[in-house]
Amino acid sequence: MSAPLALTMGDPAGIGPEIALAAWRRRREAHLAPFCLIADAELMRRRARAVGVDAPIRPCALADATRIFHEALPVLDIAGAADAAPGAPDPAFAAATIASIERAVEAVRDGAAGAVVTNPISKETLYAAGFRHPGHTEFLGELALRAWGVAARPVMMLWSPELATVPVTIHIPLAEVKAALTPTLLRDTIRVVARDLRARFAIARPRIAVAGLNPHAGEGGAMGREEIEIIAPVLAELRAEGLAVTGPHPADTMFHAAARARYDAAIAMYHDQALIPLKTLAFDTGVNVTLGLPFIRTSPDHGTAFDIAGKGLARPDSLIAALRLAGDLAERGATGGR
Repeated sequence: MSAPLALTMGDPAGIGPEIALAAWRRRREAHLAPFCLIADAELMRRRARAVGVDAPIRPCALADATRIFHEALPVLDIAGAADAAPGAPDPAFAAATIASIERAVEAVRDGAAGAVVTNPISKETLYAAGFRHPGHTEFLGELALRAWGVAARPVMMLWSPELATVPVTIHIPLAEVKAALTPTLLRDTIRVVARDLRARFAIARPRIAVAGLNPHAGEGGAMGREEIEIIAPVLAELRAEGLAVTGPHPADTMFHAAARARYDAAIAMYHDQALIPLKTLAFDTGVNVTLGLPFIRTSPDHGTAFDIAGKGLARPDSLIAALRLAGDLAERGATGGR
């Protein structure tokens, strides 16, 4: 790849800065594509000292990042987070967190970066500063509209070599899932998943397994009728379009090894139904991939971990997996694999 990956800072009080340092330190053994961290350079120097990591920090333009990457951690310097203390989230640094994400998306739009990789943010901290989006995924959808002028339908997929899962409803209370689960939402989600598995992951005819909402997929209506009235009709419609979709399946039998061999991605009805099996199988190597965007975006499948920030305990495995996947997807697109 000629263009580096754009890695965001995440919440400066979380583990994002130190796992970025650790990932750069493991760049050779992990076979990582060059990346440029968009962060406060002074914050990175202080965090490197705090966790005892010997990593030279080199402020630079994105155009120079690939050349610098093998000798130093390239940082596109943004001010405003140098004083962030590890483990002490503060809305005062929200502007720098948001600016890092915006700059990363702009870099991909301008061709200066090949993909966006985001470090974890704290939604609670951003909300206190006036952030109005439910999370990263929805904010990226707005940035796609702002930068490309196209209305995106962002879909969160949790990916690992063992399993890929997609929650149809995401960051809402469990009590609101039933009302939010509409035929339109389910239909659009599955279409985006099928399209991007073909376009980005080069799966010619993706096999998609769809879970039911209720125990035993409703047991023929005895435990709920969402499977009969919402899910099954949508799946029949999509099969008529030529998509390889099956279900609704009981969620408790969808994730053992033999079941996983029969599909490329599992569609779940709510957050925990999708994330619990993924994190059980691949807690340290799972990757959050946002489908439906006009650019590639991956992220570690974990949070800010304020409780261990600055202590040198954070593992970079999931970030390394996110960087590796973003690099692979960007390279596949650059070579016509999409």
